[in-house]
Amino acid sequence: MTVKLTISYDGTDYVGWQSQKNGVSVQDVLEDALEKVVKKRIRITGSGRTDAGVHALGQTASFSTDAPVPPERYYLALNAVLPKNIRVFKSERAADGFNARFSAKKKTYRYSAYVSEVSNPLLDRYALRLDEMPNIEKMKKCAKFFLGEHDLKSFSSTGSAVKTTVRTIYSVDIKAEDNKISIDVCGNGFLYNTVRIIAGTIFAYAFGKICDNDVIAALNGEKRPAACKTLAANGLTLLSVDYD
Repeated sequence: MTVKLTISYDGTDYVGWQSQKNGVSVQDVLEDALEKVVKKRIRITGSGRTDAGVHALGQTASFSTDAPVPPERYYLALNAVLPKNIRVFKSERAADGFNARFSAKKKTYRYSAYVSEVSNPLLDRYALRLDEMPNIEKMKKCAKFFLGEHDLKSFSSTGSAVKTTVRTIYSVDIKAEDNKISIDVCGNGFLYNTVRIIAGTIFAYAFGKICDNDVIAALNGEKRPAACKTLAANGLTLLSVDYD
């Protein structure tokens, strides 16, 4: 039987989703919790990596088991032994052959920021602080450059081996309310740090540090300008993973 989990976590205190030698990962903690429930070590597969400090509202994971626990009850059993910064919102039986990583069709991430002269301790954990308000209309204009299929090699950091750097971006939505700003990016997959770099590029464009030609050139494979920074991990949240 394959079980699918929908998971939310605060990534601040973890080295990321994936198990690593340099610290505790979300995957490690979930597998420890699952072992307590089924009395057996089981490998859990996530929809993809989230890096150190990155959060999730709708991460998905799957595992195979012959334990007698009903699939729809796993979320209750796991939450009873998980720390408060990780929660399973839903557990369900998945179709034969389902794999949280390889069955995924698209993912949506949100990069969050807020504008304030002074840092806000109630926001800093989940959003990037900006000293001034960016031009929102320019942000929306820049977002349109990323729509469609692109080779995103210039919008990734080194550190991952992939067969192709071509990805399709379905939408980039900019929202601003009072002093809070969000950039929602939906695509069929992302390279290492791509969403954080896209967000950094959009802010750089909004502040007048780069122009149309800079973004277009980078999307055509040229080196991206230094102003297109990889933004801090704390502002990034995996919102959802879609399989249909």
